[in-house]
Amino acid sequence: MGIEVETKKKNENGVVTTVEPKPSKGVSSWLVDLVEKMLVCMMYDKSKPLHYLSGNFAPVKEETPPCADLPVRGVLPECLNGEFVRVGPNPKFVPVSGYHWFDGDGMIHGMRIKDGKATYVSRYVKTSRLKQEEHFGTAKFMKIGDLKGMFGLFMIHMQLIRAKLKVLDMSFGYGTGNTALVYHQGKLLALSEADKPYVVKVLEDGDLQTLGLLDYDKRLKHSFTAHPKVDPFTDEMFTFGYSHEPPYVTYRVIDKEGKMSDPVPINIPAPVMMHDFAITENYSIFMDLPLYFRPKDMVKGKLIFTFDNTVKARFGILARYAKTDKDIRWFELPNCFIFHNANAWEEGEEVVLITCRLQNPDLDQVNGQTKDKLEDFTNELYEMRFNMKTGEASQKQLSVSAVDFPRINENYTGRKQRYVYGTILDEIAKVKGIIKFDLHAQPEQSKEKLEKGGNIMGIFDLGTGRYGSEAVFVPRQPGGTGEEDDGYLIFFVHDENTGKSEVNVIDAKTMSSEPVAVVELPNRVPYGFHAFFVNEEQLSNQI
Repeated sequence: MGIEVETKKKNENGVVTTVEPKPSKGVSSWLVDLVEKMLVCMMYDKSKPLHYLSGNFAPVKEETPPCADLPVRGVLPECLNGEFVRVGPNPKFVPVSGYHWFDGDGMIHGMRIKDGKATYVSRYVKTSRLKQEEHFGTAKFMKIGDLKGMFGLFMIHMQLIRAKLKVLDMSFGYGTGNTALVYHQGKLLALSEADKPYVVKVLEDGDLQTLGLLDYDKRLKHSFTAHPKVDPFTDEMFTFGYSHEPPYVTYRVIDKEGKMSDPVPINIPAPVMMHDFAITENYSIFMDLPLYFRPKDMVKGKLIFTFDNTVKARFGILARYAKTDKDIRWFELPNCFIFHNANAWEEGEEVVLITCRLQNPDLDQVNGQTKDKLEDFTNELYEMRFNMKTGEASQKQLSVSAVDFPRINENYTGRKQRYVYGTILDEIAKVKGIIKFDLHAQPEQSKEKLEKGGNIMGIFDLGTGRYGSEAVFVPRQPGGTGEEDDGYLIFFVHDENTGKSEVNVIDAKTMSSEPVAVVELPNRVPYGFHAFFVNEEQLSNQI
């Protein structure tokens, strides 16, 4: 497994482990590379295009150090003083064979805003995986894009052999840090659900520095979701990890001092992909949805994760501070999958979940080739209700397709709120607009496309050939003292007509078609995943 060398950075909120993996070059490494090359030559069709390495999905070749005094059209509001960050896949090395959009090394694109001025920076999350591939100067780790068919089984064994021969050092995990960002107890965390969190510090000039891994004083022994929930009222963080071995799900609570509770195994019948969950004031909500981890299906030519459309969706509701899962309540709803929840809360005897519900997901659609437009892909906003007294469950469709990346005013996390902001998808991974929903209004059932009216308060259309990313809500007044929707949405935009990228700020209350501010960026920003806004107070409280 390699020699684990750890340097501890002590601070009042815990310990960060400096990542110093010890991969090994030599005869063993050379022999494994040779076998892999032979397998790729015999079994992999390199003539197939890799869509998610082309166009604006293609990685940028270099990091960008802080670039200050960027051109700003309009005015950046004072409440945006802080650092806006978005992470996404940016593979540093050309893959040996296949490539899935989820595979790339995590790169954070950041914008430091201070007194109306803007500075742009981009930095890799310095994971153990990235450091080891930099050591070799080439891609070494297994890719999700390879995990299909008999070839995928061989590629799994290539990684196992590299680990056994100590060619690769697995002591610090093998995640990418490319999925999401969250701030808790003085730490900005870069997350990918197959690994532990990486701590990233925002420097005074806006630059980004990876400090190391966070394992909560070695209490974290399993993976960590990319979507933990921070309760704004208690300052606790709630999280879980999923695995292909029992226990398939493990739940944790991290208190306001940064101490992690004992693990609570959540017993489900089979290993599934559980990308998100939700909290209310008194409960945590787990989603046992039938996107199964089935390596045996790879011999049939399938991807390692397979969706079963014959199995009902299950939702488990557990008291937030439960020590075991013996009192978890399971509810069933029609077959579906969910990547992202907006929020959840309690109403009387019911627990309410607002979510983006998919029908028949296929992870192979973001693997290798893709179609230009959405076909047989539905991703719709839904309200789901679970009655804790009667055991009944119900659901209500709130939109037509395709909506994802739902965000709210996070001062309302776990409590009842009114407004949801989401992205309108043109392709599975391309955002053509930002949409605002009013949960107090009724959807217009006759509508076949997303347009203003009913529960849709407004749509910000990005225009032809222009695509965006997840929009983060920033309140005008701190701490939830203002109206729920009184604030701004901030997000990255790329113009495929000109090849240029920018940051847009729009009014979250009015959803006016005229941006409040547009910041022109010096470099192209590839399409990516989730974003976060770190305010001035959080910046000043960093470790």
